[in-house]
Amino acid sequence: MRISDFLRSDCVIASMQASSKDEALLELLTPILNANPHLDKKGIFQTILERERLGSTGLGGGVAIPHGKFEGMEKLAASFGRSQKGIDFSSMDNKPAYLFFMVIAPKDCAGDHLKALARISRIFKDPLLTNNLKNAEDSDQIFRLLEESDLKLP
Repeated sequence: MRISDFLRSDCVIASMQASSKDEALLELLTPILNANPHLDKKGIFQTILERERLGSTGLGGGVAIPHGKFEGMEKLAASFGRSQKGIDFSSMDNKPAYLFFMVIAPKDCAGDHLKALARISRIFKDPLLTNNLKNAEDSDQIFRLLEESDLKLP
């Protein structure tokens, strides 16, 4: 599974406006809903909030991967966002998150959901990539950096 299998270039936000965790989740959800207009915004948002209540998806190192499984999703969908200011995401290292990768999976799709999260986690272990993403000029460059990094992985 490749990141380009579930992330579309039009689902990349180069400059998030959110200043809180809830605002960030809604902002990240917007491009997914635009690509899947039949989905229930309130339902998916509640699903993501419930997952966050189990434990923050802020990994530390400036990265967060909010995710959840939702009835009505036909296939895996994702968005990526970058915040220049940083957002308190209750991360493990108590530092703000700057890079966000939201993943929404079909309710009965545990395998693909876990593969996607593992893939994302692997690419974010590269400090050069995270630095390049923070300094990228626009959403097109961010998408290219994610694709290139993903292609380097086995």
